[in-house]
Amino acid sequence: MSLFLSGCGEKKKNVDEALNNSPTEQESTLEAKNWAEKLGWPAGKKVIMLHADDIGMCPEANIAAKDQLSKGEIQSAAVMIPCPNAEEFINWAKENPAMDVGLHLTLTSEWKKHRWGPITPDEEVPGLLDPENMLWRSVPEVVQHASAEEVEKEIRAQIEQSIAWGYRPDHIDTHMGTLFGDPSYVKAYMKVAQEYGIPANIIDISVPAVLAEFRKQGYPMDDSVVKMSEEYTLPKLDFFSSAPKADSYEEKVESFKTLIKSLQPGLTEIIFHPSVETDNLRGITGSWQQRVWESQIFADPDLINFFKEEGIIFTNWKEIMTRFNSMK
Repeated sequence: MSLFLSGCGEKKKNVDEALNNSPTEQESTLEAKNWAEKLGWPAGKKVIMLHADDIGMCPEANIAAKDQLSKGEIQSAAVMIPCPNAEEFINWAKENPAMDVGLHLTLTSEWKKHRWGPITPDEEVPGLLDPENMLWRSVPEVVQHASAEEVEKEIRAQIEQSIAWGYRPDHIDTHMGTLFGDPSYVKAYMKVAQEYGIPANIIDISVPAVLAEFRKQGYPMDDSVVKMSEEYTLPKLDFFSSAPKADSYEEKVESFKTLIKSLQPGLTEIIFHPSVETDNLRGITGSWQQRVWESQIFADPDLINFFKEEGIIFTNWKEIMTRFNSMK
């Protein structure tokens, strides 16, 4: 369960041109080989979203994500609503509506001392609570104790909390992959996404090699999940990955290049966890160094030049949904 335990775009004028030249829905269905092509991007291109996770977890994460989004170094970010600095970032998103900000739906609280509980009243979701009345630290513990009904109630509550704060999220995804931890959770996740009309980071597992890769990584994607994915009505990703860990900053940059080169053409979301360095961050997580580097590498001229040489197209969920809606 390795991924479970893991801790824009083209210029506007090019977007408009691409939308005007997008294939019809029928042509997309008959001819497109992947979701990037279905949504109107050129065949054979790697279309990538650099996506910041764990925002709202602490001030350090908020500072890093605001900076990266404002400078256009990354395309998307997602907030953990139960966390102590979530509302502060949601307020920033309200003041910066051009930014792509979603929710990192949170059912675990993994750190030793820096912890949080659910949004839903404790008595309504007892299966989500550990002995300290916080969310469980690991995905297997959630799967062991929490019903799909409790999971659905909590993820709805997190979306509703954001809306109550005045912000409708651009997308939803899942902290530590928990919503892919059991087929019944996947069902609730897709149901909620479709009811709200908010896209989730659902991967197109109709491609056998993609399905095999995620099963290899520990995701319980049985035949029922495959069927659910086929019936899901919002846009999907062709692939999903995360920034590799490294022993030095230089290795981090080179490893990221290797990851990009390994990707097949299509629409891919790559997650990472940026934070600025402080004593507080070092006290929260042993992964602080990786997070600090991840707040720096996308401003690195070497990596920026590499993206250009590779012909990478960047996007976010706002553009994806604009393209998707134009197909209807």
